[in-house]
Amino acid sequence: MSSSPIAAWHQLVNERNVGGLDTLLADNAVFLSPVVHTPQVGKAITKAYLAAAFQVFFNPSFRYVRELTGDRDAVLEFEVEMEGIKVNGVDMMKWNDEGRITEFKVMLRPLKAVNLIHQKMAAMLQANQ
Repeated sequence: MSSSPIAAWHQLVNERNVGGLDTLLADNAVFLSPVVHTPQVGKAITKAYLAAAFQVFFNPSFRYVRELTGDRDAVLEFEVEMEGIKVNGVDMMKWNDEGRITEFKVMLRPLKAVNLIHQKMAAMLQANQ
């Protein structure tokens, strides 16, 4: 893993390396989805959501456009186009002293994009069960 959780995250995204999430996620990681009402608690479920997101979000148009980082948290704004819809969102991450992600929250806009992502993520999660 890279010295920085954000550098490690960018490397995983660039390589589309879902397997690298095992090293980057804390055992008690929590995933907060824009379309699921309750936090998804635990490394396995967090990895499942992020693995599905790797397949849904990371097409050639995906790019991070802004990054705000603190000592143990970061906000990465992204843009991607899917089915003619311009999606804008943020990945918000927190990590522990070991540099492992403890919380991953995704926020999206506009509503049309949220609805599309909801459909695609649900289908991907169902297919991967």
